[in-house]
Amino acid sequence: MSSRLSSHGEPATDWDVLDPAGAGESSALIRLWRGFMGARCFVALVLMLLQGVAYAMGQTVQPAAVAISCLYLAASWLGMRYTRFRPPIRSFTALWLLTIGIDLAAFTALQVLQGGNVNYTPLFALPVLMSAVLGTMTVSLGTAATVTLLLLADAGWHWLQQPVDSSTRFVQAALTGTGLFVVALLAHELARRLAREEAVAQRSRSSAQMQAEVNDLVIETLSEGVLVIDAEGLVHAANPAADAILGQGLAKLALPFPLHAQPAWHALAALARQTFARRAPQAEEIPVAQARGAAREVRVRTRLTPTSDRHVDSLCVMFLQDLRELEARIRTEKLAAMGRMSAAVAHEIRNPLAAITQASALLAEDLTDPGHRKLTSMVQHNAQRLARIVDDVLDVSRARQQRVLSLGEQVVLDPAVQVLAEEWVRQTQRKGVLISLDAPGSDVRFDAEHLRRLMVNLLDNASRYASQQDGSIQVLTTLQRGGSARPSLMVWSDGAPLEPAVQRHLFEPFFSSESRSSGLGLFLCRELCRRHGATIGYERRSLAPGGPEGNEFFVSFAVSENRLTQ
Repeated sequence: MSSRLSSHGEPATDWDVLDPAGAGESSALIRLWRGFMGARCFVALVLMLLQGVAYAMGQTVQPAAVAISCLYLAASWLGMRYTRFRPPIRSFTALWLLTIGIDLAAFTALQVLQGGNVNYTPLFALPVLMSAVLGTMTVSLGTAATVTLLLLADAGWHWLQQPVDSSTRFVQAALTGTGLFVVALLAHELARRLAREEAVAQRSRSSAQMQAEVNDLVIETLSEGVLVIDAEGLVHAANPAADAILGQGLAKLALPFPLHAQPAWHALAALARQTFARRAPQAEEIPVAQARGAAREVRVRTRLTPTSDRHVDSLCVMFLQDLRELEARIRTEKLAAMGRMSAAVAHEIRNPLAAITQASALLAEDLTDPGHRKLTSMVQHNAQRLARIVDDVLDVSRARQQRVLSLGEQVVLDPAVQVLAEEWVRQTQRKGVLISLDAPGSDVRFDAEHLRRLMVNLLDNASRYASQQDGSIQVLTTLQRGGSARPSLMVWSDGAPLEPAVQRHLFEPFFSSESRSSGLGLFLCRELCRRHGATIGYERRSLAPGGPEGNEFFVSFAVSENRLTQ
């Protein structure tokens, strides 16, 4: 016959149904254990005081009773201090003997020694309650039965000494034993119910905590700003997106804080009050002043949390969305559709371009005038450039460059950057451009025409936001120190910092912070870099310690084959 075991490898008990992990982790039972240990020490002190009071009143005090009281006090204190308890008490083990067993032995000895002078029977309720609350049903009933047998044995002992008047003791022992059995049953059921409710509460708390952690993670990662506001206008929660949209140092404020703490947020506070007053969702577009720069148009939506308890107030959840970013996303989707159409158009342009190139070549054969030949040469050159642009647009649309790494040409970085930067300065007549080259003899894998397009896009982007001061745009090359020593190109400008919402979409296709821009420049730069095994990135930094900060786009090139073989 097989016996069922608990999760701890011990025989299953009536406590194991409370929790799959067993009842051994019940903090309520641990607290009750400590209470019983304290009660034992208190009873031991009372017994010592009773012996002292009896001696002071001139009554006969037996030295054995004093010794038993002293030993019981010492045993109770040592048990409270050093005994380790893991509920429940499953059987009559050493733990039972060191606690309940000592109580039964001490109270029985005192009852026998004192005879009829003092009745110690009420003290037996302590070990019975302790076994009922902290032990299994078997331990509880076994302890009550042991006390009943001890009381009956005491009555029998007195009957042997005085057979005439001992029936009352037998009746009293029987009634006391019956009462102890009832107390043991009731206390045990109450203890089980307490542990059961505690286990349910712990599971509910764990589920609620897990749900709260998931909610916090979702709110933290939302691109929309979220504020949780009570009826008094106090903000109890705010996510990073709300800080990015509202600014004004929201993330540094200690929660909860009043929404009207900043003048720029008065309109938000008014919308929250309106939501509570009307008990209905609200939506409005509100300009929110920023610590730096122009005000930001924010789309605000509010919702009230549902509540079934009339004593619990609803909370206003406010959703914030930057209208500029929302419009940029809509425009990105529209331009993405246009991009797909442009790929089809580019495919159709290839045939007319081929005809133009061929016609200009045939025309050049019959021309003798140098001026005319120069014009036809310009037509052929620009037609070829346009054909390469068409090929690049088609490559982007097919995402071919993401799968195939082009070896491209091998160019010497510093001379190529020098020529391309000076050519751009001559064409744009831009002043204040400084060139600093510090990667001598570095060959990189990059197509010369693609490098020109990369430089033009980065310089055009820098010129759009840079000032007119000397050194407002700087073109630099360097050789990264480290295991690979990869050459790098940096284009730095002293423009204003890019907003976080813009930084997140810098290299996405058809995204731009300006309505007049197509948003393809930086995207094509990234795709050209990927094609040639290079990487492109952005950071806000100063070129020298203590110098002004600026926007820097950097390109880390792949080392050429010639350099790798050296």
